[in-house]
Amino acid sequence: MRQTGVPRATVARVLQRAGLNRLSALEPSRAARRYEHVAPGDLLHLDIKKVNRFARPGHRVTGDRRGKSRGAGWDYVHMAIDDHSRVAHATIWPDETGASAVRALIAALRYYRRLGVRFKAVLTDNGACYRSRRFAKTCRQLGLKHKRTRPYRPRTNGKAERWIQTALHEWAYAHVYQNADERAAFLPYWLHDYNWHRPHTSLNHQPPISRLRLSVNNVVGLHT
Repeated sequence: MRQTGVPRATVARVLQRAGLNRLSALEPSRAARRYEHVAPGDLLHLDIKKVNRFARPGHRVTGDRRGKSRGAGWDYVHMAIDDHSRVAHATIWPDETGASAVRALIAALRYYRRLGVRFKAVLTDNGACYRSRRFAKTCRQLGLKHKRTRPYRPRTNGKAERWIQTALHEWAYAHVYQNADERAAFLPYWLHDYNWHRPHTSLNHQPPISRLRLSVNNVVGLHT
């Protein structure tokens, strides 16, 4: 400061605009540590995304903020994705309680079981529903090891985070739905497209279902 004759506040503003106002900004960023379990069923990532309910198309698609659906509430999308194959599942529940988390888990496990996948472990964040006694008891009864992400380390559950963003962009906010029920009704159809047809960059541009190595008979029987 003395050498330049520039006030401290001015220097601080310039550094802030440049994103260099914290010492941590000067440190090199950590390289992304990517991992993948070796087989389908080794680990199931779970997470929840809260999305607005609505009675008419919202501003995200109309660009008009005047027509809000006041008091419509929320949909809680309980989301799951297999660590190895990226085959995904999602169901909508009215809340994010332990009871709903358990119902969503059982629905997901049944879906994967139809595809011949049985899970050994689940990975969740530290949300209250996943810390509930009900969820812990269900995991024990199902023989699932329950792993939790480290606090403030969302990268640990990165596959679920990426899956949520894809769902928001390609399902929740991708079309002009007339109401939330119409959006919910379209979810199973979009999930089918995601799992069976949508190319996935990390899978050499193949759909997630390709990693399950289903027989021809199974493919014909399950592809409905």
